Amino acid sequence: MNDSSRKSRNALDVTAVTLSGLCLVHCLALPFIVAGLPFLSTVSGDHFHAEMLWIVLPVSLVALSLGFHKHHNVLVWGIGVPGMLLLIFGGTYAHDLYGLAADRSFTLLGAVTLAVAHFINTRQASCSVPHNPQAS
Repeated sequence: MNDSSRKSRNALDVTAVTLSGLCLVHCLALPFIVAGLPFLSTVSGDHFHAEMLWIVLPVSLVALSLGFHKHHNVLVWGIGVPGMLLLIFGGTYAHDLYGLAADRSFTLLGAVTLAVAHFINTRQASCSVPHNPQAS
């Protein structure tokens, strides 16, 4: 794999980890902001989590796919897919079904889980030898 494609793949993983981190910060900070500034409470009802899924999921899928293509470590998918599913559930149904605490809990757990998957993906891809199917 050339240096350019490695940098692109690493940039996607870094972007995905950053988005997961932003999600984490958002979930932790928003309740305090809303409590301190009551006029923001109307904004907090919007589905920011559902909107973020349109960015987080495609970036994560591409980054994990590119890394997996290089290292073939299924652990990345074994951690990444549950993380994405937790984010999807937290960002779509959890709030309506179980309330705000469940929404935040599923989203936080999903963001941390997905960030771990991207961390492993980056480490594995940078340390692995490129796969050569013709050598088999």
